[in-house]
Amino acid sequence: MKFKLNLITLALLAPASLAMAADGYDLANANTEKVKFSAWSCKGCVSETGVSGTIGAGVGYNDSDDIRSANAFAAEDDFAGKVDADLSYRGENGYRASIEADNLGMENGRVDINAGKLGQYNINLNYRQIHTYKTDSAMSPYLGAGSGNLTLPANWQTAGGSSEMPMLYDSLSPLELSLKRKRAGLGLEYQGEELWSTYVTYMREEKTGLKTASGSFFNQSMMLAEPVDYTTDTVEAGIKLKGDNWFTALNYNGSFFKNDIQTLRFDNAFNPTFGAQRAGYMSLDPDNESHTVTLSGQFAQKGAVVSGRLFAGQMTQDEAFITSGYGYQLPQESLDGKVDILGMNLKAVKRATRNLRISGSYDYYDRDNQTQIQEWTQISINNVSGRVAYNTPYDNTSHKAKLAMDYRIANGMKLDAGYDYRRDERSYQDREITDENSVWARFSLNSFEHWNMWIKGSYGKRDGSEYETSEWTSSESNKLLRKYNLADRKRTQVEARVTHSPIDTLTLDFGARYALDDYNNTVIGLTESKDLSYDASISYLLTDDLSLSAFYNHQTIDSDQAGSSNFSTVTWTGTVEDKVDVIGAGLAYDNLLEKKLRLGLDYTYSDSDSSTQVRQGITGDYGDYYAKVHNVNLYAQYQATEKMALRLDYKMEKYEDNDAGNDIAPDGIWNLVSFGDNSHDYTAHLIMLSVNYRL
Repeated sequence: MKFKLNLITLALLAPASLAMAADGYDLANANTEKVKFSAWSCKGCVSETGVSGTIGAGVGYNDSDDIRSANAFAAEDDFAGKVDADLSYRGENGYRASIEADNLGMENGRVDINAGKLGQYNINLNYRQIHTYKTDSAMSPYLGAGSGNLTLPANWQTAGGSSEMPMLYDSLSPLELSLKRKRAGLGLEYQGEELWSTYVTYMREEKTGLKTASGSFFNQSMMLAEPVDYTTDTVEAGIKLKGDNWFTALNYNGSFFKNDIQTLRFDNAFNPTFGAQRAGYMSLDPDNESHTVTLSGQFAQKGAVVSGRLFAGQMTQDEAFITSGYGYQLPQESLDGKVDILGMNLKAVKRATRNLRISGSYDYYDRDNQTQIQEWTQISINNVSGRVAYNTPYDNTSHKAKLAMDYRIANGMKLDAGYDYRRDERSYQDREITDENSVWARFSLNSFEHWNMWIKGSYGKRDGSEYETSEWTSSESNKLLRKYNLADRKRTQVEARVTHSPIDTLTLDFGARYALDDYNNTVIGLTESKDLSYDASISYLLTDDLSLSAFYNHQTIDSDQAGSSNFSTVTWTGTVEDKVDVIGAGLAYDNLLEKKLRLGLDYTYSDSDSSTQVRQGITGDYGDYYAKVHNVNLYAQYQATEKMALRLDYKMEKYEDNDAGNDIAPDGIWNLVSFGDNSHDYTAHLIMLSVNYRL
């Protein structure tokens, strides 16, 4: 018998288990002595070597009088530049390398570099920076911002109230409240034999800037610029083992946090009354570290998958206490804090029948505070008298269990249902144990042509052990007060979604959600919360070159609470209404000017509003808080040559808010020196020209 050999024939030659064993006529006995294997080739299997991809650069001009716009534009200065790249290299014998860069040089830039040999090893280098800006117009009389020593001018004159300070306004200087994070990492992955692989990564993050803090002397306070100079080193290493139907891994994670400024000293801007000092001291975030070891695995066989994870760790903090300005003896020089954690996750999924699948999971987490309890002399803010207090070693243990099933009723029709249970055990809390039980079900239907829809409902109840106030937690609280995270609660929730595609070029989508939280046994505290949200979107391809998309999201949260002004029964009630509306639209027109030009427009508008009303005999309106922002991105991309493209972007952001907490004059409250008015109302523009070249 003659065979016409090809690649498929070659693939079948070796395995004897697949041979057609019949008197020597099987493929393994084919005569291949005269076949020229070296002449065989697969035209569709050619793997090109060398460098491919794109690289680009851009330069832009930023016109803004409010630094907050840098959160949207990723540009703080007037002029901005960036580098983008998506490059890959393929060498002989499986060597690979790649470079991915996005907005490198701007406030949110990143780069990721990989190099290695396919199936053997890979080396990774990465860098990213994330900058967030609050304001650059915070006004403060203090000198030395960014250091651990804030001083007032030499000619400063103290007073009993901020409005009486003669040098206050002459001494004010602007501050920039912002945080800048820079993160760099190095990683190595090595693939050993087919059974195992290993990896190790190292990452360093540096966080610098200024954030809002306050220092006080008795009942007088000053807003301060707290320096941030953090360094966090993270190390992770592990080994992975895998087989045909199983997987296991053992890994270690270590985090080491260091604060280069441990103490903030600040001058007292007020007259030192009631025994107060002329300078105060504040202990900043202490150095600390954590270590975690995790063992995980997965096993699959005969339609069942079982996975699990076991982890144990320890967090420690042993920074020396700050004793400057403190006139009492400490029981020890540092907290010597130690917290042990232990956890476990188990999950199993089993396809019982062709139409029925069952899943279950159990999660366990235990936080054991091993910090030694000591007696401390606490200074009361009310009468400046010392009294014995104790550091509280809070512990908590949580158990979570879930059982679910999904059943295919018919083609395009499915029912999901489940039961969720959670128990939390807490030490030194008003309620030591809380239990939550929830049931839910979802019905999905997509059997109708061009329609896809589902509806889900759930009901949950939380209760627990007897609610008691204690000297450890809330001896100063009304005994009728219930903390919302511990109080009895009944939660009802319904949500649904419908997607319709009447024609191939049009898709409509609508979803809605309603949730009611009823704190049925709360007299003082949060009594009820309603959450209503819905969204709608449309995507329409008007022509082969013109596309349109739009969306609208809305959410309203109404919260009712009750309070007491006489430390007894309810004397007032309040309602907080939070609303968020987001609208967006996008338009793109392709293949203009001989299929070389693309025009686009993206627009979003968001409006968040919060209002509070209090009723105590008469209704009092606390006023509204709102934040409104318009964002526009108009762009044009032109394919100048086969490999080079030019793009011009115009971006605009119009932002306005009226946060009452940011609208206080430096002397607007008699016993406070504030940062002044830091509300935002601006219109910012960014123009950027970029070029992209394809290798």
